[in-house]
Amino acid sequence: MLPHIVQTRGTAKGPAVTSGEPALVIEHREALIYMICAAAELEHALMCEYLFAAFSLKETTDEGLSQQQLAAVKRWRSAILGVAGQEMLHLALTANMLTALGASPHLSRPNLPQPARHYPAAVKLALLPFGEQALRHFLYLERPEGMALDDAEGMGALGEAVPLMTGDDIVPHAQEFSTVGHLYRSIEAGFGRLAAKLGAERLFVGPPQAQVTGALFRWPELIPVTDLASASAAIEGIVEQGEGPRGDWRQAHFGRFKAVLDEYLAMKAADPGFEPARPVVAARVRPGEGDGAGPLITDPLTAKVADLSNVIYEVLLLLLYRLLSRIDETDEEATTLANVAVGLMFQGVEPVANLLGTLPVGAELPGATAGAPFELFYQPDYLLPHREAAWLLISERLAEAAAFAERLSGPVPALGPVAAALARHSETVGKGANRILS
Repeated sequence: MLPHIVQTRGTAKGPAVTSGEPALVIEHREALIYMICAAAELEHALMCEYLFAAFSLKETTDEGLSQQQLAAVKRWRSAILGVAGQEMLHLALTANMLTALGASPHLSRPNLPQPARHYPAAVKLALLPFGEQALRHFLYLERPEGMALDDAEGMGALGEAVPLMTGDDIVPHAQEFSTVGHLYRSIEAGFGRLAAKLGAERLFVGPPQAQVTGALFRWPELIPVTDLASASAAIEGIVEQGEGPRGDWRQAHFGRFKAVLDEYLAMKAADPGFEPARPVVAARVRPGEGDGAGPLITDPLTAKVADLSNVIYEVLLLLLYRLLSRIDETDEEATTLANVAVGLMFQGVEPVANLLGTLPVGAELPGATAGAPFELFYQPDYLLPHREAAWLLISERLAEAAAFAERLSGPVPALGPVAAALARHSETVGKGANRILS
């Protein structure tokens, strides 16, 4: 059983989620854009949190797992990666919402752990290896509206709550929201309020052809947002995947994490020595600031591999931003970008993150290993606005990453296939750039 849950009333399907949270004030377009950008940052950060935890899990019986334990670890890894994939879908849906309003998709976010007060007091984000603390933290983040749930020990954000906006405010700012569902329900209400105030034709001014759809990523839920009905459908899909359809949370993210936690605790009780995760810590290559400060990777080789991970992630953002903006790519060009982006996820991000989980952080943390830092080098968004230049720059950066990985493959042979994959993707984008220029 999962402790710390408080229900006001329940059903056969699960706890009731009657929301008592106050509605956020969204009286003009800029406030709606601001809140959707906040949702995009949350989806992006949650995706990184879940990937970090999944990639911290052990992969073979050579790491001290029995066959039965390894089978459970593989199930948990698959469940967490499945949720991370849906967070990517949610991020794409926020991009469609922003495009529909005439704005640009938003892929920037603070480095993790987030600086104090970047989000409301109830929302704290940090990279955690797989374990009870991480799973309880994930449950807290994905909890349904109306369900009281304590965050994992040490993860509660400090600081006072941010006051609500008033209808007289013209400059948007952070508003207090209790759950991700509360934020999205308020965004949905904001769409309805502004559609009534401005008229749907004046509200949904962005070009539908600039939005991405399920045809590119095989997500039938990835729909264009062109009117109030499609905006509501997109938001409903996000909330249902996260916390469940109006209270039925069993198959939603919350329910999946609860199932993993229950099985993990049962296996841990049966064998207290069971440890499914590597000794991963969230260490960075470069110092953070304020609450973002943390351990640094001081082992020279591990630092280089972590930088390779960061660069692959950076190029992925460049690709996704160009793809989610769909400024002037043809359907064929958009498909190329999507294929390369998916290739980077499975042939770059994943294998390098898994590798980092086996490499030492440094002498200051004996026995600890690194994880993928998902470290951003600068905070502006990653849009390359000019098509010809964008394709050339992406190809160039991939070629540089491939050469860097090839040099590292001497001491770290596992990076050989990564180097080859990066080179192939560079060539693919380069050929596309040549076609654009011809």
